[in-house]
Amino acid sequence: MKISKANDVLGTFNRGNPAESGLCTLCRSDCAGKCEVWLSSLRGREILYPRDYGKITAGADNITHLGVSYNSLRIQGYNYGSYGLPEGASNDPDNCTFQEVSVETSFGRVKPVKARMPIMTGALGSTKVAETYWDSFAVGCALVGVPIVIGENVVGVDPQSRMEHGRIVHAPELDRRIETYMRYFDGHGAVLVQINVEDARNRVAEYVAEKYGGDKVLIEIKWGQGAKDIGGEIEVFSLEQAMFLKKRGYMVDPDPDLQEVQEAFQHGSIKAFARHSRLGFTEFSRFEDIRSDFKKTVDYLRELGIKGVTLKTGAYGMEALAMAIKLAGENNLDLLTIDGAGGGTGMSPWHMMQSWGVPSLLLHAKAYEYARILEQKGGNVPDLSFAGGFAREDHIFKALALGAPYSKIVCMGRALMIPGFLGSNIQGVFQPEKKEKFGGNWDRMPKTVADLGSSPEEMFAGYYDVQKRAGKNEMPFIPYGAIAFWNLADKLKAGLQQFMAGTRKFSINKISRDDLGSGNRETERETNIPFIGAAMDEKAREILNK
Repeated sequence: MKISKANDVLGTFNRGNPAESGLCTLCRSDCAGKCEVWLSSLRGREILYPRDYGKITAGADNITHLGVSYNSLRIQGYNYGSYGLPEGASNDPDNCTFQEVSVETSFGRVKPVKARMPIMTGALGSTKVAETYWDSFAVGCALVGVPIVIGENVVGVDPQSRMEHGRIVHAPELDRRIETYMRYFDGHGAVLVQINVEDARNRVAEYVAEKYGGDKVLIEIKWGQGAKDIGGEIEVFSLEQAMFLKKRGYMVDPDPDLQEVQEAFQHGSIKAFARHSRLGFTEFSRFEDIRSDFKKTVDYLRELGIKGVTLKTGAYGMEALAMAIKLAGENNLDLLTIDGAGGGTGMSPWHMMQSWGVPSLLLHAKAYEYARILEQKGGNVPDLSFAGGFAREDHIFKALALGAPYSKIVCMGRALMIPGFLGSNIQGVFQPEKKEKFGGNWDRMPKTVADLGSSPEEMFAGYYDVQKRAGKNEMPFIPYGAIAFWNLADKLKAGLQQFMAGTRKFSINKISRDDLGSGNRETERETNIPFIGAAMDEKAREILNK
């Protein structure tokens, strides 16, 4: 199914080729607009509605009946009832408005985490983008009240970090990331620090436990992601940095210690190096061995005092999916994030992204099926988070409904990074002295932004909402990218509230699989979500035959 680059109804368009999420397959930090997420980062919930009110009518193109993806699921609507209202609240129409829908959620058995919205970031790790725009991402997440994940290798690649006796003892970049978020943390949301093979070797979890205590930061064990089936990569453009990373224990390609590679770099025929992480579980070939080793890892983290432990797995096949669900449940993990193929990346082999792994909808449908089997056998099912190409409020609803009642929150990667890019570009124009700090790319305001106003207060629909949340005296310290994040979250929240009100569900825990229909028979076959034209047909016939 070909996705159009332009949405005339919303007045948005993609610079590049659109993915299933609606984002461009290549999202640029210097983009001048204006995809739906980009524009929502400025205008918030305004972008829920057709443009040019009073001059137009608008009609759906109804392409969701084509193909098998999250876009081929449709959301049901009901003409009676109200479920999930606060205790004691009456169910009269004045109480049952979409503004009264609660989108707060929580997850975790050992270390419960509350969030004001059912969204969290993907892992923002050692890539240059994550480092450059961290202030926008972290402050935005903290103000909104949603979790953020510090990805793998942040400590290992930090040239200012220091190792003693084989373990990390000084990690300024990791500290900066945690403390930036915590400045505005109010009890909603959380910081998760991801660890992979190299992070475990460098004793990152020990550092986190000793410096921040076991109750402040969660540890996320990484098995994989949806973008690739090998370890994480970054690109480095300095021979010295490449050699430093190799000494830190990373794989660096090509090998910077080879004389011929050094000569090639000095003469310009090699211009960059790729740093890679290692695969896990290479020494095991049986489930029971993996099971035993995984339990030892979790037990060790808890012995350190880490209360919150989560797991992130990728778009592997069904065996690995079953392992992840069973082991996360057996070890009472606080969350299992399941990332489907199509997931975003800062640097992954392109054709690997295109060709490997289980697409998100198929993987998540199986995750529900396996969780149900485990529960029926009396097993413990972990709280789930689905990831892999989500960008809009309908994606959030569909992911929560497809995995209900086990799915508690939706992991969003590239979409939640766009407001950081946009806000930083705007800030760099208004405050050139901060351009480098925040990663601004523009020298002047493009027409797509200038048309919206001449000041940040005009451009950002949620400027005064952020001021109310943070305090007027704090506004000089709030990155514009965080204000843009607030706007996008506001649009996603309002859109989710509207979908939930339409299904008569006034709290997240009332969303169910019955709230979905498949747009075609193939999607029905793959997900076990009834075809939209047949869903509730038996109830319809009962009414007709009364």
